[in-house]
Amino acid sequence: MTSFVVRRLIASLVIFLAATYIMYVLTALSGDPLADLRTSTSPQKAQLIASRTALLHLDVPVYLRYFIWLGGVGKCFIGQCDLGVTIQNQPVTVLLGQAASSTLQLVTFASLTAIVLGLIVGITTALRQYSSYDYGVTFISFLFFSLPIFWVAVLLKQYLAIGFNDFLSSPDIPWWFVAVASPIAAVLWAAILPFSGRNRLWTFLAALGATAGMLTYLKLTNWFTYPHIGVLGLAITGTAIAFGVTGISNGLSNRRALTAALIVVGIGVAIYFPFLYGFSFYLQPWSFALLAVVTLVAAFFIGWRLGKPDRAPVARTTVIVAFVMGLLITIDRLMYVWDDYSASERVKGRPIATIGAMTPGLEGSMWVHMLDTFTHLLLPTIALILISFATYTRYSRASLLEVMNHDYIRTARAKGLTERTVVVRHGFRNALIPIATIVAFDIGGIIGGAVITERVFGWKGMGALFQYGLDNVDPNPVMAFFVVTGSLAILFNLIADIVYAGLDPRIRLS
Repeated sequence: MTSFVVRRLIASLVIFLAATYIMYVLTALSGDPLADLRTSTSPQKAQLIASRTALLHLDVPVYLRYFIWLGGVGKCFIGQCDLGVTIQNQPVTVLLGQAASSTLQLVTFASLTAIVLGLIVGITTALRQYSSYDYGVTFISFLFFSLPIFWVAVLLKQYLAIGFNDFLSSPDIPWWFVAVASPIAAVLWAAILPFSGRNRLWTFLAALGATAGMLTYLKLTNWFTYPHIGVLGLAITGTAIAFGVTGISNGLSNRRALTAALIVVGIGVAIYFPFLYGFSFYLQPWSFALLAVVTLVAAFFIGWRLGKPDRAPVARTTVIVAFVMGLLITIDRLMYVWDDYSASERVKGRPIATIGAMTPGLEGSMWVHMLDTFTHLLLPTIALILISFATYTRYSRASLLEVMNHDYIRTARAKGLTERTVVVRHGFRNALIPIATIVAFDIGGIIGGAVITERVFGWKGMGALFQYGLDNVDPNPVMAFFVVTGSLAILFNLIADIVYAGLDPRIRLS
């Protein structure tokens, strides 16, 4: 393993050096960084040209100037990174730190969401091959895959932001919408759930009643003005999650796992009111993160204690349930400040942001700023998710279909294993091997897509830094972007190779 990692790092370093050299030369030769000064009418024109020439080492041939930049990058190994300065004499290292935190926040959330949703939908379509659900998801996936991200971003701004903000100015769900949306939702649920015959009819009727009841509840309670989950909604949703996660991870026949998961849900419901109306007012970001860690550790301990003799799968189940319960309680706490946030002087009743990463001058508690971050992340995240979601859905479907036709799957079924065990423990794990490669390659691709997304949404991240460097023929900001994306590509490809061995013991790294 060690020799493999060392060889891969050496090969990656050689490729990285060659790629950065080509990128630097192409950027430096793409224009004249002194063009604005040459056309200037300033009496100090000559001094300004000489100053910028010395600042950017323009008197050195571009083929050698790269090595000056590389020497500054090499100082990163001793903790003194020097990525040069911009054409305005601003340290690129400082600008990169600000831009990278903004972009990575966006890309991380979008990537994780796209991976989870893509795997779930792709696997379910593979298990229901050639069904109406499979055909529908296939059509939608190819539709999203073919759409340019800048066009998707513009549509989201127009309809999901501007249109929805207009709706929030006087939120009301008309009865005709309830009458139209309910049967449409019922048809979709009847197509998604794996039932046929009379069971499909009951599914249609249940979904029809549930959708109509939900929309009526939202209308009568003025939910969009005062959104909430509530303790009853938390209890119902948490119980459904406990059954769902237990059924997938351990099987509902494992009563210890189900009991442990329901205990975690019960604890979450019990602390709902003390958290919402008590100590949540005194939380700071660091204490909130500490509370999240303590919650997951406590859930692991509950699963470990109650899961004997199958402790590890039960503990995994309780941790997942605790994470989702904590997420629901956090979302409900954010909803608690929704009205104050929306009515604030800076937001002015239009909470879904269309530009920027934050609301300038916004005052309020940690929860208000968290909600502000969420509303600014919403549209660019959805734009990135829609494009990546299509890729993960198609690849996970194809991968699982291939795995499910192998001999060892037929052997597992012949041994009498349940279909859940066959799919989750034998099929799903092996289907993840090619997906690991797709994830590694997609990380660099989604950051590249973020350049366009940030441009549309006015997000001051690495995309803006990259564009600034290209517009001003300034290689240093461009190379800072390239260093981050290239390093992430190398890192995730190495992680993917190591993950192969963990997913399939037959793979040996040597």
